[in-house]
Amino acid sequence: MKRRHFIAAASSGLFLGVSHAQTTAAAATTKPAPAGQKTILVVGDSLSAEYGLKRGSGWVALLEQRVAAEKINAVVHNASISGDTTSGGRARLPNLLTTVKPTHVVIELGGNDALRGLPLQMTEDNLKEMTAAAQKAGAKVLLVGMQIPPNYGADYGRQFSAAFEKVAKAQKAALVPFLLKGVADAPNAASLFQADRIHPTEAAHPTMLNNVWPALRQLLA
Repeated sequence: MKRRHFIAAASSGLFLGVSHAQTTAAAATTKPAPAGQKTILVVGDSLSAEYGLKRGSGWVALLEQRVAAEKINAVVHNASISGDTTSGGRARLPNLLTTVKPTHVVIELGGNDALRGLPLQMTEDNLKEMTAAAQKAGAKVLLVGMQIPPNYGADYGRQFSAAFEKVAKAQKAALVPFLLKGVADAPNAASLFQADRIHPTEAAHPTMLNNVWPALRQLLA
């Protein structure tokens, strides 16, 4: 059996992404979007915060390029923080909804919850509350799911993956089942991860965007 290389972010708590202060300050200066323009807010962890990558090479930056290439009238705000959990995202979201005023919210959180052994019910509740809050603010929501290595136990792994599906179904939100599909389970998976064997390399991020784009493109239509 091939070794599966994946998890959402480093358990060390290292923060190399956008800081909370930077995100808040940037959001506070956001001007109202021109009429008809869509605003995509990405709330994620290190997988979306370009951990260990050069700036502008992560999947969210590639998303901006894709939006521009397809001439979609939308802007992208990346409010991802390396090491963040669903609790952190839930705490930050109200301010982001007020300042950024997104029309679409992409939630890519949960992997660090598993790394820290946080209760699955808490993760599910946080995802549900974030989704509900974004929808109440008038935004369409895309949940981005994660899977965890088999050494966490098959039952735990199934329940963890199912949490994203349950929330998406309950809240009628869009879902990407697994952000790292085609990366973590690829034949050359080892070459698609950084030395920590946790965070994807730059070469993996186009695949990650391709996993997200179909569902997000549908929401933007």
